[in-house]
Amino acid sequence: MKKHYADIVGWFEQNMPVALPELHFDNPWQLLVAVMLSAQCTDKRVNMVTPALFEAFPTPAAMAASSFEEILPFVKSVSYPNSKAQHLLDAARMIVNDYGGEIPDDRDELQKLPGVGRKTANVITSVLWNNPVIAVDTHVFRVSRRLGLSKGTTPLAVEKDLTDNIPEEKRPIAHHWLILHGRYVCKAIKPLCGECGLKPFCAEYKKKNG
Repeated sequence: MKKHYADIVGWFEQNMPVALPELHFDNPWQLLVAVMLSAQCTDKRVNMVTPALFEAFPTPAAMAASSFEEILPFVKSVSYPNSKAQHLLDAARMIVNDYGGEIPDDRDELQKLPGVGRKTANVITSVLWNNPVIAVDTHVFRVSRRLGLSKGTTPLAVEKDLTDNIPEEKRPIAHHWLILHGRYVCKAIKPLCGECGLKPFCAEYKKKNG
C-alpha cells in the first residue's frame, strides 16, 4: 500500500504541481462563507453569488447585524438557500459573540459554528493555515476508492486512510489533487479513463480492464 500511495502522490507531484481552491476568496471570512455555500453546490455557482454577498456583508459583524430576510436574496440561487442563509447568519453572530469577530483556527472550534461540519472545517484549516488534514467531499471519496487508496465506506474512514498514508506536508495539496482529478477526469458518471494518467495505478481501471 505504501508503494501504491507513493506512486500516486508522485504522479500528482509531477503532473499537478500547483493545485489551488477554485472558490474565490480574499480572507478567512470569505473562505468560510464560500465553503459553507459550496455544500452540494458547484464552485462555479458559488463564485457567481459571492461577490455581491461579500460586498454587502464584508465582515462577520456586518452579517451578524443583518437578518435572514436580508441574506436570503444573495444566496437564493445556491442549493438549500433557506438553511444556508440561516446558517450564515447564526455563524456570523457566533463568530462575533464567541470569537471576537475572528474565524477560529481550530477544527473542533470551527465545527461548533452552525452549518460547519468536519469537511468544511478541514477545508478551512487546510487552506488557511496549512494544517495537515484532508477534507473528504464526494470527489475525494469517489477518487480515493476508485484508485484503491481506501476501501472505506464513509467519508471519515476514507479520511483516516488518506491521513495515515499521505505525509503531513503533502496533505493540504493532496486534498486539491483528488478534488480536481474527480471534478475534471475521474467524473462520477462518465470518467475519462482514456485520458487519465493514473490508469497504471488505478484499482478500478485494472478491475474492469484486466
